[in-house]
Amino acid sequence: MSFSVGIVGLPNVGKSTLFSTITKKQVDCANYPFCTIDPNIGTVIVNDERVNQLAALFNSKELIYPTIKFVDIAGLVKGASQGEGLGNRFLAHIREVEMIVYVLRAFKNDKIVNTMSTVDPIKEKEILDMELTIKDMETITKRLYDLKGEMRTGKKEAIEEVDVLKRAAGFLEKGIVLAEGSWSKEDKKILTPCQLLTMKPRFYLLNGAEEEISREIIGAFKEKNWPYLVMDILTESELDNLTLEEKKELNLPPSGLDTLIAKCYELLDLITFFTAGEKDSHAWTLRRGSKAPQAGGAIHSDFEEKFIRAEIINYQDLINSGGYTKARELGLIRTEGKECIIQDGDVIEIKI
Repeated sequence: MSFSVGIVGLPNVGKSTLFSTITKKQVDCANYPFCTIDPNIGTVIVNDERVNQLAALFNSKELIYPTIKFVDIAGLVKGASQGEGLGNRFLAHIREVEMIVYVLRAFKNDKIVNTMSTVDPIKEKEILDMELTIKDMETITKRLYDLKGEMRTGKKEAIEEVDVLKRAAGFLEKGIVLAEGSWSKEDKKILTPCQLLTMKPRFYLLNGAEEEISREIIGAFKEKNWPYLVMDILTESELDNLTLEEKKELNLPPSGLDTLIAKCYELLDLITFFTAGEKDSHAWTLRRGSKAPQAGGAIHSDFEEKFIRAEIINYQDLINSGGYTKARELGLIRTEGKECIIQDGDVIEIKI
């Protein structure tokens, strides 16, 4: 399964530098607004030590890690929803990703052009939220207009959809992004086809050094329960050129990029399961709460349709046992049917 994360923000806040650092893919990071027009796309390998452990156990010929796609979307400006800057092209690119990382300028560097009069991460967040909110209100208004005919006939599905859409409009009118609202599974099924921009999970990256960000700013993010990470993207980019051994020698803290990727997995509610053997040790990504046939479908579409059962063991139990033979003798391998919920760290063999 492929998951994508959109990197958004005002011009010159560090989006393209972040993207380049994460993906090791050189992009235009020029010091002027709109240097990124078409979105840059890069697939990132998520280093998972469990793949290494399984590969060592089975002497696997190939190691295949989980991946996540990052999309560097052109800088947004106030008025984008009315066509300012790159306008609708920017907003259309956001529709195509599963979650959004807001890059907010917190660094104080007069040499980097600032499209705002001051350095204000919260104001930047409000501008981004407002432009996405305006576009969502347009989408909802159009959909409500399209449903008028079905409402007149008393169609049950139309009545339910109108109720959910009006509740969504109510949140937006109060300045609440839809991702922060409370929605049932049925509500989400109704809203999903609308591809509402503020419904996407979001994470806030405050681009700057710890000492550049006031306690008031951090306090506001904590008070609102906005998931955030403080990271000096330029410094992170420079440190990324060091080898793992050099980082250990300098006693550097864990990579902010690894933390960001972990946060993306968390917000997207993703887990990792494995297949392992002599041919390869392979990590697969799946939505939390998915069942065994869906795990089969992640491996190959036929595996979901023709699923019979799955043999499952936790990766640590498999490592501790020294392989499948001993694990089977110890009764650690479970045979599960279609209703089995896959857990993070499960090693699976699908029977079809």
